[in-house]
Amino acid sequence: MSNAQQRKYLVTGGAGYVGGVVAAHLLEAGHRVTVLDDLSTGHRAGVPEGAEFIEGRIQDAGKWLDPSFDGVLHFAAFSQVGESVVNPEKYWVNNVGGTTDLLAAMREAGVRKLVFSSTAATYGEPEQVPITEDAPTAPTNPYGATKLAVDHMISGECAAHGLAAVSLRYFNVAGAYGAYGERHDPESHLIPLVLQVAQGRREAISVYGDDYPTPDGTCVRDYIHVADLADAHLLALGAATEGEHLICNLGNGNGFSVREVIETVRQVTGHPIPEVNAPRRGGDPAVLVASAERAKERLGWRPSRADLAGIVADAWRFAQHVAQ
Repeated sequence: MSNAQQRKYLVTGGAGYVGGVVAAHLLEAGHRVTVLDDLSTGHRAGVPEGAEFIEGRIQDAGKWLDPSFDGVLHFAAFSQVGESVVNPEKYWVNNVGGTTDLLAAMREAGVRKLVFSSTAATYGEPEQVPITEDAPTAPTNPYGATKLAVDHMISGECAAHGLAAVSLRYFNVAGAYGAYGERHDPESHLIPLVLQVAQGRREAISVYGDDYPTPDGTCVRDYIHVADLADAHLLALGAATEGEHLICNLGNGNGFSVREVIETVRQVTGHPIPEVNAPRRGGDPAVLVASAERAKERLGWRPSRADLAGIVADAWRFAQHVAQ
């Protein structure tokens, strides 16, 4: 890539799972990357080689943002749904307050392009599936509410100050990209939890509810490979338009049940995975599947890693690498 095409980006939360993979993709595309992360949930090992790393808070982004940056990709947020219910103030202060400060720093520095890591949690219990971007937004927890609040803030910033912004609402992100994968503590995502059983780190996997109105009675979710997700972020940078806030869902458009995921892990790892039936969790919709037609139309995005066995195999390789 020539210097004329090379861009410089700030990646907030770039020591985390998705942020780290996106930072790696930006570097591979020939861009300059600065990662800003306070390491409260991220990991230094998650920052890709070649990125400049700043250990700091998004509230202080103004210390480092200057006109040399071409844009910001914003991943820094607390994201544990359960924790957000018992400690909502932590989420409002960081996710919303921190983004307020980040947007102010961008205005001050004249950095006018933003890609925001949003979430399907903004929709809450869907009225119909697959979920489109014009579906009602009714979050069922403070985490989803803070992400929706930030989306509203971004819309106002675009209208008032000409920001070019794209919000990407993820469904269930999974898999790994080489040395970059999920290192959450505590872990709440199904695939890495089932892999922990395969590794002997967990005795069994809990199945929360087996009486949902789905083919096998367990919840159905749309799993998207983290590398496909990263591709969408780079495309979003090219699609961002001054004064417009574009919101796109990211998913594969088909769903897999909890039991299908467990069975796929058995096949990929060759390990028996004991199951324990548990009561339903409050706020768990039966089916969450995305319509990603807008992302395909506006971004030119095409997920190429939609095979569940392939997603699980990549996550399994990463889990074994981390355990070594």
